Amino acid sequence: MSTEQKIDWAILVTGWGRNARDTIEAFSNKKFKKSKISLVIYEEEPCGAAEIAKETGIETLQMFKKDYPNLKSYQVKLIEELKNRNIDYVFMLNYKYIIKQDMLSAFPNQILNIHPSLFPSFLGTKTAIQDALEYGVRITGITTHIIDDKLDEGVILCQTPIKVKKKDTFETLYPKFAKKGRKIIIDTIRLIEELHFQETHTNE
Repeated sequence: MSTEQKIDWAILVTGWGRNARDTIEAFSNKKFKKSKISLVIYEEEPCGAAEIAKETGIETLQMFKKDYPNLKSYQVKLIEELKNRNIDYVFMLNYKYIIKQDMLSAFPNQILNIHPSLFPSFLGTKTAIQDALEYGVRITGITTHIIDDKLDEGVILCQTPIKVKKKDTFETLYPKFAKKGRKIIIDTIRLIEELHFQETHTNE
């Protein structure tokens, strides 16, 4: 890949996709010079990420895990769809399924995730924000990372702290995650661009 080409991204989302929608808006607003979103794979409807993708001319693909006998066969089809479009990196933005070995092997060090905690705190849970509140921490945050075969582990890419006030509830804390989430995703994609093209130049 030359520097004149762009990294092809796919976004995986299973819910409404607030983070994914924000990311697509960032691409539409030309926040990135070396990347493009080529595909949004979604499941549930309504899906805000799929809606804005269609509005901006990004290909969307709706896939239901329930249509496949198991997670492995679902992800085999997922790999096929991604490979057919020459996807370079995959960003899981509020994607609820665990990525299995077949897909990890098909996209080594190319699948990213966002998690609402500061690693290594509150891992392996879908309620990390609530858990932080219940535990009484004064600082929580967001981590983006390259996934591996262990749940909520792998190479940390970016982290951002979020202060928790004594009177905070989920309703008051969640908007802080929304605001910081937009920025950390942009920072993460720019970091991948930098690392990717450094590696490309090294291999030329």
